[in-house]
Amino acid sequence: MKFVEKLRQIWRDHDLRRAILFVLGLLIVFRIAAHIPVPGVDTEALRQFFSSSQVLGLLNIFSGGAMQNFSLVALGVGPFITASIILQLLTMIIPALEEIAKEGESGKRRINQYTRLLTLPLAVLQGYSMIKLLQQSGRNIIGALSTGDYITIILILTAGTMFLMWLGELITEKKVGNGVSLIIFAGIVAGIPTSLQQTLATFDMSQVLSLATFIILAVLTIAGVVLITEGQRNIPVSYAKRVRGNKMYGGFNTHLPLRVNQAGMIPIIFAVSIVMLPTIVSQFFLRSDSSFLRGAANFLISVFQTDSWSYGLIYFLLVFGFTYFYTAVIFHPQQIAENLQKQGGFVPGMRPGRQTADYLAQVSNRIMLAGAFSLGLVAILPLIVRPLTGVTTMAISGASLLIVVSVVLETVRQIDSQLVMRDYDGL
Repeated sequence: MKFVEKLRQIWRDHDLRRAILFVLGLLIVFRIAAHIPVPGVDTEALRQFFSSSQVLGLLNIFSGGAMQNFSLVALGVGPFITASIILQLLTMIIPALEEIAKEGESGKRRINQYTRLLTLPLAVLQGYSMIKLLQQSGRNIIGALSTGDYITIILILTAGTMFLMWLGELITEKKVGNGVSLIIFAGIVAGIPTSLQQTLATFDMSQVLSLATFIILAVLTIAGVVLITEGQRNIPVSYAKRVRGNKMYGGFNTHLPLRVNQAGMIPIIFAVSIVMLPTIVSQFFLRSDSSFLRGAANFLISVFQTDSWSYGLIYFLLVFGFTYFYTAVIFHPQQIAENLQKQGGFVPGMRPGRQTADYLAQVSNRIMLAGAFSLGLVAILPLIVRPLTGVTTMAISGASLLIVVSVVLETVRQIDSQLVMRDYDGL
């Protein structure tokens, strides 16, 4: 009943209703563009190529499902995500960028502008790499191209990425969700009906138990992902009373939230990029004149087969390690301790400064262990579920599930904040 009442409340709010309908309209535009293929591409051979490699299927996730059709927006928002990660890492390393990031809203706009500029060359590079990969697949997906054809296709793919980046920014401005995340979300959700149709087409009564087990595991996994995404450890913080002039400030208690999964989706993105690289590179050497190179390529492809234990182990360890790495990049206990000290705050039982920083680092490392382990399990979820259920057609992978749950929670949170803000405006 609360859910229905919430929908009624959203629908009665004129501005919020228009914002949601506007976002849905832009997502429909994205899905239309995702079904318009680039001229000169054998789309049927392309779909067979992607269906034969689950590694490429993971890459297709971050394009919002557009890469499988080699559409006008085949690169998706991948170059923009890569540029965002690079800028975020450089901000932690280069002092000049760090100073810009601390300038508030104006600094954020400058960093966003740098991200847009970096997206352009990355889109060109990824577009060229994708063309060469499809040409080396041996499936006649793309024939021989002249220099003009190369330039034309790369320009189309680059323009498609910039178009999606613009759509994402328009969606973000409506404050009902993150635009880039919603575009990826729309691509994932759009592929679920096809996967379900394939599962039902091959279904018989002997698979009832396996399908029921799969559904139960899926529900439990969604609950677990929600728990990981929303889980946090609250560090108590007290502010001492301070007298300025004739007024007294402070003297209240609050808390500092430390999330179980502070790194979000970034570790999985890093890990996917690395586990895909050997397979993609090996494709170029399968037709080499050297028997050694052909043997090495076949060996790497067998090691990184997505249904092998070696792939699952490497994938899990990469996600686990990158969770610690990226959290260390974005979480600075020393800086937090200094800010608390400047504002007159302290953690009860801890001295301000170094002791507080050490305590925050210790607590973060403890909860990060659970977060990294859980994130690794979510990443290799299909490898775990497939032997238990016998369901070979996965409607959604572990990485996709984490994206879907995170986007839904973030969107619901922003819509709730919009409703609360309008309630205050009414008062």
